[in-house]
Amino acid sequence: MSDRQERGSTIPAMGRRPMGRGGMGHGPMAMMKGEKAKDFKGTIRKLVTYMGTYRLRIVVVFLFAIASTVFTIAGPKILGQATTILFEGVMARIQGTGNLDFMAIGRILLLVLGLYGIASVFSYIMGWLMSGVSADIAYRFRRDISVKMNTIPFKYFDNTTHGETLSRITNDVDTINQTLSQSLTQIITSVVSVVGVLIMMFSIDWRMTLVALFILPLSLGIVGFIVKRSQKYFKQQQEYLGHVNGHIEEMYSGHIVMKAFNGEQKSVEQFDSFNDTLYSSAWKSQFLSGLMMPMMNFVGNLGYVGVSILGGWLAIRRIITVGDIQAFIQYVRNFTQPIMQIANISNVLQQTAAAAERVFSFLDEKQEIEETAMPVKPARIEGRVAFNGVHFGYDPAKPVIKEFSAVAEPGQKIAIVGPTGAGKTTMVKLLMRFYDVDAGSITVDGYDLRDFTRAYLRRTFAMVLQDTWLYNDTVMENIRYGRIEASDDEVIAAAKAAYVDHFVHTLPEGYRMILNEETSNISQGQKQLLTIARAILADPRILILDEATSSVDTRTEMLIQKAMDKLMHGRTSFVIAHRLSTIRNADLILVMNEGDIVEQGTHEQLISANGFYADLYNSQFEG
Repeated sequence: MSDRQERGSTIPAMGRRPMGRGGMGHGPMAMMKGEKAKDFKGTIRKLVTYMGTYRLRIVVVFLFAIASTVFTIAGPKILGQATTILFEGVMARIQGTGNLDFMAIGRILLLVLGLYGIASVFSYIMGWLMSGVSADIAYRFRRDISVKMNTIPFKYFDNTTHGETLSRITNDVDTINQTLSQSLTQIITSVVSVVGVLIMMFSIDWRMTLVALFILPLSLGIVGFIVKRSQKYFKQQQEYLGHVNGHIEEMYSGHIVMKAFNGEQKSVEQFDSFNDTLYSSAWKSQFLSGLMMPMMNFVGNLGYVGVSILGGWLAIRRIITVGDIQAFIQYVRNFTQPIMQIANISNVLQQTAAAAERVFSFLDEKQEIEETAMPVKPARIEGRVAFNGVHFGYDPAKPVIKEFSAVAEPGQKIAIVGPTGAGKTTMVKLLMRFYDVDAGSITVDGYDLRDFTRAYLRRTFAMVLQDTWLYNDTVMENIRYGRIEASDDEVIAAAKAAYVDHFVHTLPEGYRMILNEETSNISQGQKQLLTIARAILADPRILILDEATSSVDTRTEMLIQKAMDKLMHGRTSFVIAHRLSTIRNADLILVMNEGDIVEQGTHEQLISANGFYADLYNSQFEG
């Protein structure tokens, strides 16, 4: 619209085609890794509550996770018995005092094999159940976000970028999904592993256990050191990933304008700036986090050396067996690995909490003002619209509309004119209840707009705007969008009334031709005629029209004007006029300037008054 500058945005869902794809990058590494939630405990509590529906399945998952881990932990000690029998049998054979007991070794190996087999089955069932739960939770999140998007006030979308909202549906929900499907069970198995392995190590020898535990504070110190230094880079990585996403989305949706004004170089420079910072923070964060595993392995190897030396000395003194040393070394490895996993999961949980916090903050956004408990539903709307002392401002401290009063009688054509920023587009938003007035009232047939449900009110209106909105579907379905339940015959009848039928038959597949995502496979004039056909099909009592003939050829302009005249016949119509010559036959012209009606009357009356309107009208014929 011409006075888009008054808010810097279009009317949502009318002016600009929605993006067909989400932002770049999915998963933990692409989203928010290392970013801290502002309220970690509160967010985790909300997430646990949200998962309450799956309580039984999650309990089963936890039980299987514990059972799988316990069976796995028992394996090394039992296997150590086989090693002891093998070692003692070999020594006895060398000394000539006995032979190897292959039957006993075989029984132990079969037992261990059975334990590991059962653990694998339990692990498979656990993963299968948790994958289903996490996928279902991700589905619910996306569904709830989608529902919420339709109840959030337009003010939110005016102040939030498309990419920011899209990232909550894609990146944030994917982060939660991956954490639930992978990390949640890993938390259980890691904790059970640490406790179980510690018990098994103490059952073998307390001195060797103390040596193994000596590496724990060293490991935690290394983890803390690395996490502390990598945190800021992970946060910067996420911040600049958002900048890159937003820039690409903006350039993609506005690439025609960008090219028209030779903005390629500036766009590339801006992208390079964001991308360079993203690259710098990404490689630093990945490098530092990548150091964790080799450093932990080094510390773990120190533990192996200490355990091997002490274990050899204890075995020589016959305090423990060779099999115990072998089992203990396995336990040391099994002890450090879950500690590393827990350390990594702590970072993943921070990331998940940050993602969940963003999702919940969106779901907790203020909704539109509640519908009235006793809505009015007149059997028929005549179309009398009255503005009674309307005051409105996007920021209450900076009013856009001040003391606006006017009356449109049924069937009248009301033109709203004025310079850019006068408040014309804002009046459309107030009529459709995209925003509610701060003071005063707008009534339809004597009923305050707030006494209607939004759905009923918006069925009463239809809009044909300068910025056409069509979507990636057939011509037939784009027209049917005006009244979803309309039959094919009704759609075609509306198309004929809007002078659409003729050009549709020249298209490759007629009404079944699919418009591409940019709707670039039909002309601007054809798009405008389709939106008029959609409005005719809706059969509203009140129309909002934004003159849209300035960018089409003369013949198409005549068709559009004839179609619009046919559409306006017998209906109350509000016409936002840019070329004042097109509204000379209006029943009432409202002249706006800085949010006020400065003049009103017919064209002849206003020209005779030789005031603000006359100056606007004459200026269009000067030069």
